[in-house]
Amino acid sequence: MVILFLADGFEEIEALATVDILRRCGIDVKTVSVSNSNAVMGAHHIPVVADLRMPEILDITPTAVILPGGLPGADNLEASKEVNQKLDECYKNGGLVAAICAAPKVLGAAGLLKGKCAVCYPGFEDKLLGATALTDRVCVCENVITSRGAGTSHDFAFAIAKWLEKEDAAFKIRKGMLYDE
Repeated sequence: MVILFLADGFEEIEALATVDILRRCGIDVKTVSVSNSNAVMGAHHIPVVADLRMPEILDITPTAVILPGGLPGADNLEASKEVNQKLDECYKNGGLVAAICAAPKVLGAAGLLKGKCAVCYPGFEDKLLGATALTDRVCVCENVITSRGAGTSHDFAFAIAKWLEKEDAAFKIRKGMLYDE
């Protein structure tokens, strides 16, 4: 199962563009609320209803975990013991961990960036603990994908789709969305 965690204060574009593109590519991605409710409030006051809540996935080891940025969303993800547990499980099983904007700091705090390259929103580079900070739009380093912010959301989603072996579907979606025109 591919999981995209939603915490109050998440960046709406980063979460929803990623989910939209991955689903268009045929990837079964589920949004998971880290709060007690399926309703999660975005950083720009857009409420989103998550597919699942955390208690519904505690017995599942995900194949990929995706963290949208935004503040205080990234802080709320970092503070969640369950999010950190799922990141660790996924990473240790060779699954993909992906984070965008401020959320790569969660990967840094969890020790998942040691010896890797990573990118983040400008000003968060010191939170990429153990990583070499780059300025690319998206950075793919083994089973870790990071990206810079709302403006790189599509690139982030397409990189995730490629990593999940949906490159042909991603190419068709890019073309159909007129992304490269």
